[in-house]
Amino acid sequence: MGLNPKIQAFLKEVNAHPIPLESVSPEQFRDQARMQEDGPKQEVAKVEDSQIELNGRTLPIRIYRSDNKTQPALVFYHGGGWVVGSIESHDATCREIANLADCTVISVEYRLAPENKFPTAVEDAYDSFQWIAANADRLGIEQDKIAVGGDSAGGNLATVVCLLAEEKNGQKPVFQLLLYPSTGYIGDEPASLQENAEGYLLTKRLMNWFRSHYYRSEADRSHPYASPIRSELLHALPPAAILTAQYDPLRDEAQAYAERLKQVGVDVFVKNYEGLIHGFAGFTAEVEEAYQAVAEGAAQLRQALYK
Repeated sequence: MGLNPKIQAFLKEVNAHPIPLESVSPEQFRDQARMQEDGPKQEVAKVEDSQIELNGRTLPIRIYRSDNKTQPALVFYHGGGWVVGSIESHDATCREIANLADCTVISVEYRLAPENKFPTAVEDAYDSFQWIAANADRLGIEQDKIAVGGDSAGGNLATVVCLLAEEKNGQKPVFQLLLYPSTGYIGDEPASLQENAEGYLLTKRLMNWFRSHYYRSEADRSHPYASPIRSELLHALPPAAILTAQYDPLRDEAQAYAERLKQVGVDVFVKNYEGLIHGFAGFTAEVEEAYQAVAEGAAQLRQALYK
């Protein structure tokens, strides 16, 4: 299937003005990304900004409630290559998931690289999840029904939170919603990384730029917290929904991760969405197929939270 026409038009404009990665700083990239945050957003029952007080740091969170009653929850980690992105950049996505899954979504603003390199984001993601679980009553959520989710780099953090919960014997998420996640690969470079190396928003060059700022060394890239497909604890992970896109460099590694989870006995819903690109959750207001993809993932989440 060919590229969605509306996304194709968007990419034509983006590709006409490429970001000079050789000279742009992370802060300049963030400034440019912030200029693109405005857009249509769904109403939810309540939105509340708060903070998590952890050992030695304070992390902002934003709480989205689809109803004012106590609800199951999704702890959400935004994408952006661990270098860009924020609560604001994924505000619309969190609102949609809250409504579609009829749950409370708690979006966490973890610390970014290169100011805070690997594994800082991992530590923030895990510690924030445990804090949220421990303070469930105060937050108005059901303690035994808390899932994790995220897109791209945030999807990486979400599934690694599940690994850490097993390692550290912390509270375990009941489900993981992974939108086009970065999960690493073993062996040869996946075909999708070559097929979609340039022209589809997330490029191979941009991925390398993100990783050069996030990782401390080449060895970090093969650590299970960076490449969870390498973990020996995958059998202990909760059920997952993994959504991928046809024109995404990360497509094949996320698909391989889903198959690996299935092989070790984890219940996985996995689907590749034709005609879409990496980051399709940001196109739901304009592209019906993108909205339907997010809705399908949210339906899996809702089923897990309300069973």
